[in-house]
Amino acid sequence: MGLFDKILKKKEAEVVSPAAGRCVSIKKVPDPTFGEEIMGKGVAIEPADGKFYAPADGVVSTLFPTLHAIGITTPEGVEILLHVGLDTVKLNGKHFTVHVKQDDQVKKGDLILEADLAAIAAEGYQTITPVLVCNTPDFKEVVPVAEKDVAAGDVVLQIKL
Repeated sequence: MGLFDKILKKKEAEVVSPAAGRCVSIKKVPDPTFGEEIMGKGVAIEPADGKFYAPADGVVSTLFPTLHAIGITTPEGVEILLHVGLDTVKLNGKHFTVHVKQDDQVKKGDLILEADLAAIAAEGYQTITPVLVCNTPDFKEVVPVAEKDVAAGDVVLQIKL
């Protein structure tokens, strides 16, 4: 049985927390694009530190030039968006260090991004970090975990394929 056959037989995929912190409902994000699930279902992480890791195996499908957001597409076709902070696009890359580039293969848990959360907050930006499945309608269900403290690598979304 090849890799493709194994993927087809899979019934679920998981997205893990990209950072240590508190996992909260996406509906608590004070930005309607995220909070009203316009961009997809997901969760938000109130990060405890500035290290962000790949939330799943996949390929870096989108790397914003402003470094505040990264898209990863998994082998199952799940399009995950990691968006560090709110309105942080306006920082134009300031306070962000990215460790990947467009089209890189990543493994769940690889360090992909660092952000100086204190500096971002000092400039007046919230650091709450939405983790979304942008192609939510492609799946039977996207189920967030309950609100709780998480370590980087803890499962935060279960996706029924």
